[in-house]
Amino acid sequence: MLEGLHPNNPTHVARIVTDEMRARRIADLLGESFDPTETAIAAFEKEDGTAKPPWLVEVYFRTEPDEASVRDLIALAAGPDIEVIFDSFGDKDWVAASLEGLVPVRAGRFTVHGSHDRQQVPANSIGIEIEAALAFGTGHHGTTRGCLLALDDLLKRKRPNRPLDIGTGTGVLAIAAARALRLRVLASDIDPIAIATARNNIRFNKAGAYVESFVARGTTARAMQTNTPFDLVFANILMGPLVRLAAPMSRLLAPGATVILSGLLHSHANAALAAYRAQGLHLIRQIKIDEWTTLVLSYGGGKPKKL
Repeated sequence: MLEGLHPNNPTHVARIVTDEMRARRIADLLGESFDPTETAIAAFEKEDGTAKPPWLVEVYFRTEPDEASVRDLIALAAGPDIEVIFDSFGDKDWVAASLEGLVPVRAGRFTVHGSHDRQQVPANSIGIEIEAALAFGTGHHGTTRGCLLALDDLLKRKRPNRPLDIGTGTGVLAIAAARALRLRVLASDIDPIAIATARNNIRFNKAGAYVESFVARGTTARAMQTNTPFDLVFANILMGPLVRLAAPMSRLLAPGATVILSGLLHSHANAALAAYRAQGLHLIRQIKIDEWTTLVLSYGGGKPKKL
């Protein structure tokens, strides 16, 4: 649990009942909009015996939220007709409550899970345990799961030697690469809070001996420049930064390097791909999960595939 987070403090909660697609959109947007040390979010199917049961989104706040702002975000994600019910109560473990119905997520050989599902990780799977309050925005998000699936597929064909994770966030991708490869992984993020969170997760997942994490903007950090060339790069961020990174990232790559890009809506994939093609990268595979696209690219050679 993050320092300063006390699960038995009075808790505020927003509940939304809707269909699966809108529930996922709401959970994704709120997960990206709120500080994970102050909120916990879960979206899951309600068991009510119907053929197509509704989904429930629960958002737990450590302090009283601005209800109007929360409603505006929910309307942005799912439309203005969504009913939101706010409530508050005390002496409740809100972290545990937020994870009721939140199941482990499999992505090839990787399983992202919370502590409550530690025993459900298959013996042949690499388990990545993330703090309860951070469960959304990690393997449960289509962008991260797409990257993990891409890594799993890559490892069936070759073994990278120098991985780099740009915009590591909670550290899931760096942990996955380190646990699978048992070699040094560099992980950067522009946000010092994200790096602090990633370091906690890295240590907890016994990857501290392999992952070097640091605050950096772009690709100019000394650790990156002195450890080139990289033969595997993750960048799970947003389209704008991804496009800006295309040229500087290409200067860090070894011939034949694999680049896994995500954080892209389907409508943004072509723009990102064009920027990287201009730097000599070619599309190998694309993975679509919900409204998100993950691009798997190779540096030099290869036959690009149509989107």
